[in-house]
Amino acid sequence: MTRQLGMAGVAALIVFAGSLVYVGYGFYDVGADTPHWDITRKLIEVVRDRSIAVRASKVELPDLQDEQLILKGAGQYAAMCVKCHLAPEQSDSEIRPGLYPKPPNLTEQRIDPKTAFWVTKHGLKMSGMPAWGLGHDDATIWSIIAFVTKLPGLSAEHYKDMVARAPPDEEMESMGKGDVKKPENGGNAGAGMSMQTEQKGEKKH
Repeated sequence: MTRQLGMAGVAALIVFAGSLVYVGYGFYDVGADTPHWDITRKLIEVVRDRSIAVRASKVELPDLQDEQLILKGAGQYAAMCVKCHLAPEQSDSEIRPGLYPKPPNLTEQRIDPKTAFWVTKHGLKMSGMPAWGLGHDDATIWSIIAFVTKLPGLSAEHYKDMVARAPPDEEMESMGKGDVKKPENGGNAGAGMSMQTEQKGEKKH
């Protein structure tokens, strides 16, 4: 038993020393154009999904069927989200090919509203998903979620019409003047969304 523990300790020491060498010599490629090894990607996905699921379970859903809320969300989505998550009949954007992991196409993929709210508010580390809650209140974020629930199957014409009828974005205008709105304390606690799918590529890390 003592011998087995000693061997396990030596093995752990070797792994630790190897990790230090690997990191210290910069062997790990942090470039977004070099995908993770499969095992690395799967581990990250499990950690991400469980973290989000635990927090999303605490989110309380408001009424997402209000037409004015949905229209407001259409304008917010067009201003903040469309370049990454696309619009109906849009296949790509200038920024999207360079993002890793690849953001989901929300015109085709339905996301749980609680998950979508948490991820939109809090963002995701080491991805292109920002924490919009740092500059927008919960009501604004919920308007985006209300719209996103209607987005799959929406025609390009209907999308453009909804964006055109969206109310003026007072929050974005105040941000443009340097008056960044502080997020509310309290309100909905979060939990997130598996809103990311891995980008395919030949090189892996």
